[in-house]
Amino acid sequence: MKIAILSCFYPYRGGISQFNACLYGELSKRHIVKAFNFKRQYPEFLFPGKTQYVTADDEAVPVESESLLDTANPFSYISTYRAIRDWKPDVLIVRYWMTYFAPSLGYITRKMKKHCKVISILDNVVPHEQHFFDAPLTRYFLKGSDGSVTLCEAVSKDLLALKPDAGYTVIQHPLYSHFGKKISREEAERKLGLESGKKNLLFFGLIREYKGLDILLEAFGGLPEDYQLIVAGEPYGSFDKYQEIIDRIPSKDRVHTVLKYIKDSEVTDYFSAADLAVLPYRSATQSGISSVSYHFEVPMIVTSVGGLKETIGDRGTGIAAEEATPECIRKEILRYFSDPGIAERCIENIRIEKDRLSWKTFAGKLEEFIDKL
Repeated sequence: MKIAILSCFYPYRGGISQFNACLYGELSKRHIVKAFNFKRQYPEFLFPGKTQYVTADDEAVPVESESLLDTANPFSYISTYRAIRDWKPDVLIVRYWMTYFAPSLGYITRKMKKHCKVISILDNVVPHEQHFFDAPLTRYFLKGSDGSVTLCEAVSKDLLALKPDAGYTVIQHPLYSHFGKKISREEAERKLGLESGKKNLLFFGLIREYKGLDILLEAFGGLPEDYQLIVAGEPYGSFDKYQEIIDRIPSKDRVHTVLKYIKDSEVTDYFSAADLAVLPYRSATQSGISSVSYHFEVPMIVTSVGGLKETIGDRGTGIAAEEATPECIRKEILRYFSDPGIAERCIENIRIEKDRLSWKTFAGKLEEFIDKL
């Protein structure tokens, strides 16, 4: 089978690109696969981070791709469509995670639907930060898909709300395995300059409003002195409001911030030092951070939003707080550390999940879905 994948690949960085590289590698074991990449993913004014691209010292795995699609240039929609059409794939797979991509990807998929099967992998249907135009633009995009893959039931519900007759399947986010082995806690704490003997909480990844770092900081302010918090990730915009909270809580000296994009080669240090990862999200579908936590066997505290309760709390790999409030997050953190049996059960369940959530399994279920269309 000839499979075209249209999405972001190396040299773009981040979780979406990482996912695409893993899927490309797995599908390439059994099929002829070609990656079609963005020439320009976002205009710079829409990306408040430092850079969209890997840097010289990143260890991202290169994927050979053809960079064609400029999302800000409609003429490139036509040339990208023609290039994919002329390659004559049996299947086109596209990733969709925010409304900004609906015009470009929707144009291409609606045209390609006449030539091959079109599958959309949906990270989100409803964006975390919503606008009045999200629903009509997403409906436009969805009309170009023969079928959709969602990564959790919460996204499936959003999909059916916009397209009740949508053909879809749910395949949970696989685990990343390229980070290497966990190192000793002592070595990780030394490398990160952390005080030993504390209970280490980790907030990891891109810092955005919907991810609720402010909620965690307020919760942390009421924890005893034997806790410390590591905040590791690049701010998506200003960090000022979070710094204001840090400056006024009594435990500010136990908050360690590393405000930059964390390279793959550095990820091991943070998760090896962590006792518990905290995802205090205000809204979510699923999270790629949970896949990294699974890899390093680090239990999680999450909020009961989107698919987080379904994929973490209900599977016993962490605890789902009832509400995204400082009080609820603090309560569950204290409960976790008060009973050693909770950690033992969470780690045991994570090991079960690791066997189930492989890229081979994901690709196999995707192939089955394609065959049924």
